[in-house]
Amino acid sequence: MAKEITPRSENYSKWYLDIVHKAKLAENAEEVYGCMVIRPNGYGIWERMRDALDAMFKDTGHVNAYFPLFIPKRFLSKEAAHVEGFAKECAVVTHYRLKNDPDGNGVIVDPEAKLAEELIVRPTSETIIWNAYRNWIQSYRDLPILINQWANVVRWEMRTRPFLRTAEFLWQEGHTAHASAEEAMSETRLILDIYARFAEEWMAMPVIKGVKTPNERFAGADETFCIEALMQDGKALQAGTSHFLGQNFAKAFDVYFLNKDNQQEHVWATSWGVSTRLIGGLIMTHSDDDGLVLPPKLAPTQVVIVPIPKPSPDLTEAADRIATQLRAKGIRVSIDNDDQNRPGFKFAEYEMVGIPVRLGLGQRDLATGQIEVARRDTKEKSSVPLDGIGDYIARLLDEIQQNLFDRAKTYRDTHITKADSLAEMEDILENKGGFVHAHWDGTTETELQIKERTKATIRCIPLDWPDEAGQCVLTGKPSERRVLFARAY
Repeated sequence: MAKEITPRSENYSKWYLDIVHKAKLAENAEEVYGCMVIRPNGYGIWERMRDALDAMFKDTGHVNAYFPLFIPKRFLSKEAAHVEGFAKECAVVTHYRLKNDPDGNGVIVDPEAKLAEELIVRPTSETIIWNAYRNWIQSYRDLPILINQWANVVRWEMRTRPFLRTAEFLWQEGHTAHASAEEAMSETRLILDIYARFAEEWMAMPVIKGVKTPNERFAGADETFCIEALMQDGKALQAGTSHFLGQNFAKAFDVYFLNKDNQQEHVWATSWGVSTRLIGGLIMTHSDDDGLVLPPKLAPTQVVIVPIPKPSPDLTEAADRIATQLRAKGIRVSIDNDDQNRPGFKFAEYEMVGIPVRLGLGQRDLATGQIEVARRDTKEKSSVPLDGIGDYIARLLDEIQQNLFDRAKTYRDTHITKADSLAEMEDILENKGGFVHAHWDGTTETELQIKERTKATIRCIPLDWPDEAGQCVLTGKPSERRVLFARAY
């Protein structure tokens, strides 16, 4: 099965698509431009992500709600920067009815069923939500509002790739309202920290927290904070964003509150989100030429027990006992009771779909009180005693989770390279890849010129990294600090 995967070194893009297909994560939706069918293997990963993040949000006081999929077109025009940022990606509903073509050409749009006002299929929900908040907020006593929604959105992308960029995708989007700029900024940073913790502790994907340049900022935001990860091909992936919206949407939708001094004031806002793009990041951070590699915390099935050479009553009974012990430890386990395929085929299949641990159980194992343990991350095999197997596997899953993070971090750290000239930057990007830590004079003009020359963008201005004065790699003008450039998805 692994022979059907294009090696990373040969064609990284094809390798990625092969894994998405062969691991049965997703497939292109036939006849539906830019959309994908998320298969059970892929959706199971998303469910794990969703549940973990949802718990983190609720632990910090957030609650879930749901808002309409359709947004009146006039709403988008209320915030100028926002509509400019999304106008080219919007899908528009113009009619509400079909009818049979009297000329016999099948079903056509009924020209008499034109909407009085066209509707936008949501690309993001700031406008529809702030229109609702206008009715919810009158006083400081109504604040803060800490709402998240799990939803789908539509952005009409020209070039699509499963999980990374599709016309429709799943995500969560938080939208909060506050009585002060300080409180809203604190919320923005809180969510950034949650995203970083989720990426590192659950995805085993190291990230850099930073702030975007004005040119890369979310349309309608005063500041955009982000987490940036590095994929195995040396390209960066924006894995999550948290936006300080200031009072922009409150002003656009006339959302006021009476403050403690009995004065009218516009509400302060944030928005933030991550999407099924994280599954793409997960694939590209950990997987290899034999298939998908999953961190145990996000694996829908953490352990599979394979009776060898095929199921029998005594092997099945022993497998059930082992599974019971593992489930008592909170481990997600399945038993392969298929008696049609040979063990070698099964082993290759489980390697392909990324199950972290495989247990091989044969008659000799029963006789000796041992079981074969194969781990997906290192492909090491060992025989361990059946006695205490639950504790052993629980420790092993923790070890695998940590190992995946450590090796991804080692790769990331060795691919952060300083450059003091544009020539150095170009050489690093062409021959090594990764993040280039270089000086920039702070102007959008220079930022765009560097992008045009190198195809690299400023991924972020890292937070909490020491300042280091220097000279811009392009213009030679003074620079207060280095920023992170990279080519990116």
